Amino acid sequence: MFLHTHPYEPFFPKGATKLIVGTLPPPRFTTGVLKDGDVNFCYGSINGLLWPVLDRIFDLELKFETTKEAVNQRKEFLASRGIGVCDIVHSCQREKIDASDLGMQHIMLRDVISFLKQYPNINTLLFTGGNSKNGPEYFFRKHIKAYGLGLEVVSDKVPRIHQFKIEGRTVRTVSLTAPSGAANRAIGSMSAYKSLKDKNPEFNTFDFRVLQYRDFF
Repeated sequence: MFLHTHPYEPFFPKGATKLIVGTLPPPRFTTGVLKDGDVNFCYGSINGLLWPVLDRIFDLELKFETTKEAVNQRKEFLASRGIGVCDIVHSCQREKIDASDLGMQHIMLRDVISFLKQYPNINTLLFTGGNSKNGPEYFFRKHIKAYGLGLEVVSDKVPRIHQFKIEGRTVRTVSLTAPSGAANRAIGSMSAYKSLKDKNPEFNTFDFRVLQYRDFF
């Protein structure tokens, strides 16, 4: 059984108002055996789409390489926008060493609520996935039950938006379409995507994420 531990501490820039919440980077980030083009930071997989999407939206000219400069580019961007990162899974065990959410067993969660109490300016959580089993929203729902909290629906359209109250303030959650290739099939079945594709046959799933993420980042 492989112990898959999150390799990065949560990142909270000064004055953060938003927090990206995912699960875990692929196991190679725990073992330190990275691929060419991986960035040794949150969402740094060369196969991931979060940073390419943000690069397109903000014209960041990011480097996609295993260098300190590439890491610093991402930290500087997050700090400039008041965006933190705190994935909800601290560790899990896996029989098969892969990045599958469903393959996670014996899961230990981070105490995201305690971090929200420490950083009272945070008013938005950006989930990199929805409420499917072992997704970030799924785990967050389990986590807040221990605090006697629950999510209230604000918008049931994709990306789904909820809210909850903590210490007198309202925090909004946005369940973004996952920035992984695995979510492309789900995007392809969405009526909103089909409509845009009909209008422009060159429109693709990457473009769809760009439109969606732009509204919340």
